[in-house]
Amino acid sequence: MRILVTGAAGFIGSHTALALLTAGHEVVSFDNYSNSSQESLARVEKLAGESLERVDGDLRDFSALESLLKSGSFDVVVHFAGLKAVGESVEKPLLYYENNVSGTINLLRAMQLAACRKLVFSSSATVYGEVEMNPILESFPLSAVNPYGATKLMIEDICRDLAKSEAGWNIALLRYFNPVGAHESGEIGEDPIGIPNNLMPFVMQTAVGRHKQVNIYGNDYPTPDGTGVRDYIHVVDLANAHSRAVEKIDSFAGAEAVNLGTGQGSSVFELLAAASKAVGTEIPHSIAARRPGDAAAVWADAELAKKKLGWTAERDLDAMCRDHWRWQSKNPNGFRTESEC
Repeated sequence: MRILVTGAAGFIGSHTALALLTAGHEVVSFDNYSNSSQESLARVEKLAGESLERVDGDLRDFSALESLLKSGSFDVVVHFAGLKAVGESVEKPLLYYENNVSGTINLLRAMQLAACRKLVFSSSATVYGEVEMNPILESFPLSAVNPYGATKLMIEDICRDLAKSEAGWNIALLRYFNPVGAHESGEIGEDPIGIPNNLMPFVMQTAVGRHKQVNIYGNDYPTPDGTGVRDYIHVVDLANAHSRAVEKIDSFAGAEAVNLGTGQGSSVFELLAAASKAVGTEIPHSIAARRPGDAAAVWADAELAKKKLGWTAERDLDAMCRDHWRWQSKNPNGFRTESEC
């Protein structure tokens, strides 16, 4: 199949582009590189032994999307492009609504005009808002506690409304939990610009000396060791799930949501211990006060993904940490050289 991947140069996008190329699909990347590097795509091509077509562009440019989709004869669109920092979304909500929501509307309009109605959307467990029960089922109530999560929920609603209004749409809304890890080669991985918002990249950057210590926000939660529990999923497992969703897209009647997680939670202390084991030395840390809005524990019910996609996560926390450390130790400054940092 010929597949358009928006945001293909990003963390999850690059791993999915590799999975799609390896599966024999033709991949076209659409990216503005606002939070990614073209180097990741070069490494994807090297790992796959196949080339992909690169189109520089922004979701907010409707004419560029329309031209690309009308001329491209695409079978499926896999949509990752978007801003994703929760803290930044609180500070700059209009930027997030413009980029994520308006940009996706442009994409859907362009798909509509090009008669391409098969979409795999990168959604998030943030659409569940404040969780009171685990594991989380796709049928749980939806809400959002920050602008980033609100954009994901709005896009899901838009997709559902569009699919109801017009026959022929097949949309997979993939809600994933906490992506970590890297490709086992260590050639591609997570490369956040600035200070990481997520735990694992901050832990690994601390291990290579870019930060003094890891702050653990709260050790008095009602969890086995007092620290927050999350469902961490290896990015390669996640990429494989997207590849399966592409292959199974015709089974999605209208717009349907599927959780992508391991189905079990790991605490901050457990992740830190696994990371220290992978690195070979204890990673310095300190305890800080809880952050407002952080839930004690969140993990997925992943049974629907097994039934719908024939997919389950295969890699455990140790593998996630080993692969993430391999990437970070080989690329201490990410895709940038030391002079660019």
